[in-house]
Amino acid sequence: MDTNNRKPVYYSEYLQLDKILTAQEPESAKEGIRADDEMLFIVIHQAYELWFKQILHELDIVREIFKQDNIQNSSPDIYNSLHRLQRVCTILEVAVMQMGILETMTPLDFLDFRDLLRPASGFQSIQFKIIEATLGLQYGNRHGKEYYLSQLTPADVDRVKKAESQQSLLVLFNKWLERMPFAKDPAYWGNTSGAFWQHYRDAYKNSLREGEEQNLILFDSLFTNDAEYPADRAFSANASRNALFIMLYRDFPLLQLPYNLLNTLLEVDEQLSMWRHRHIHMVQRTIGKRVGTGGSTGAAYLRGAADSHYIFKELAELTSFLLPRHLLTALPEALVADLSYKM
Repeated sequence: MDTNNRKPVYYSEYLQLDKILTAQEPESAKEGIRADDEMLFIVIHQAYELWFKQILHELDIVREIFKQDNIQNSSPDIYNSLHRLQRVCTILEVAVMQMGILETMTPLDFLDFRDLLRPASGFQSIQFKIIEATLGLQYGNRHGKEYYLSQLTPADVDRVKKAESQQSLLVLFNKWLERMPFAKDPAYWGNTSGAFWQHYRDAYKNSLREGEEQNLILFDSLFTNDAEYPADRAFSANASRNALFIMLYRDFPLLQLPYNLLNTLLEVDEQLSMWRHRHIHMVQRTIGKRVGTGGSTGAAYLRGAADSHYIFKELAELTSFLLPRHLLTALPEALVADLSYKM
């Protein structure tokens, strides 16, 4: 590309500031009402939507990577995906902190213009719904699913349904985990892979304390071949087994990036939860027990969503089955060699 003959780029034109900085039109000004904080309210929510756009950009890159039929664990794709998801976590941290700016608006300040916003609501944020769908939140697991599309335009309903019809990151990560050979490949274990999990079960059983007996029942249903795997789980038996194996043997070089990838998925869930709970407290503080501008139950709805919208909860649950390193089964020499740096 010949960059010398390109037209010079001007800062405000490149950023299209003429569009961005004239995109704030307070409803109170249209009605001749003085509501000084409506400008803040608009700017904050516009900033959120820009961050949501960037999150979707990062998630789409990761999704395209994991759509591949095969991803080498030592390839740049794994690091690139990890980097993108870590950036999503950082953006979500900013989103949580940004709530503090909105909280400088007092309840009385908000009442100056709140009624002018009806029925607009953050509940109508299409991008946030698409983020949840892209990550893997299924329609059946949504809180308030009976009306979560009811306030959207037909075009936006189609956008959300299209996002839900595509392979989510949860589905793609499940397929990726299923392909990992280390926990059961006969080339490493011969016919002893079943013995590995039986030995692990025995050690795990001995580690349980009083009141943890139900953990062993769940362990058997997830990791014992002769048990019936729960039908309602998003991750398959092989994916769950391989994810636990990664967590257990993460210190080996070849498993460090996969482990960090799984850990970052949990961090995404955690940051989304932090954002939802910060939102709950802000709403309670601002409107108390009043309903939302979009007609939802306000803080009560947000609390229900926060409690149920954990997308990668099955990965988090696997930490229930970890053992300290000194109790882990020694791996076959060939597997140790393939998981380690080559000399």
